[in-house]
Amino acid sequence: MPAFTLYGSRGSTNTDRVRLTLAEGGFTDYELVLLSLQKGEQKSEQNMKRHPWGKVPVITFPEGFTLYESRAICSYLARKYSFPLLPPDCDVEAAALFDEAQSAEMLYFTEPASRIAFEKFAKKFMGLPPDEAVVSDALRSVEMYFDIAERLLHHKKYMAGDNFTLTDIYYIPLIQRLFACGYGYIIISRKAVSAWWDRCKSRPAIRRMLAADKEAAAAASR
Repeated sequence: MPAFTLYGSRGSTNTDRVRLTLAEGGFTDYELVLLSLQKGEQKSEQNMKRHPWGKVPVITFPEGFTLYESRAICSYLARKYSFPLLPPDCDVEAAALFDEAQSAEMLYFTEPASRIAFEKFAKKFMGLPPDEAVVSDALRSVEMYFDIAERLLHHKKYMAGDNFTLTDIYYIPLIQRLFACGYGYIIISRKAVSAWWDRCKSRPAIRRMLAADKEAAAAASR
């Protein structure tokens, strides 16, 4: 029996945060159950019992423990299975800088980047046109964010310091989506940001998962 079940969806950036965390931790003893967002399976009675807002991802353990929200799941798994993706508890300054970096990611990057992803990526599969005014506004916010990140990354290797952490993982799915939507220039046009991105996506576990997902997507489109 696997250690736990991860309920998610193919193409869900929130699900991919958890999968990337598990890949980086080298943890494979879990079952991945994919729900179809297009069919509304996340709103099923069964999933609403797991996630009261009817979303993904969710993890459930055989003994009944259930946890939803991707960052909470990633942090829990890193602690439970000792993935080296969090600052040590004894280093309160490093922990504070991690919390600071995570807050910045959530508030200043994920919100506008998610709007772009919805308008330019999700709506395409829904057969709806993007709202270009929403995209334009969100792009300005993302570019402003990376202007600041560019300055900060001149003085550190990763978002929370000189060590790769969960905070860096949290960026990866949405940055991949920005590239897919044609906005990769936001990353590669900024020298320090581009170097940080290369360091993240070149990590062996991250590289393997991204390559496998790319192959799976290509196979599904044929």
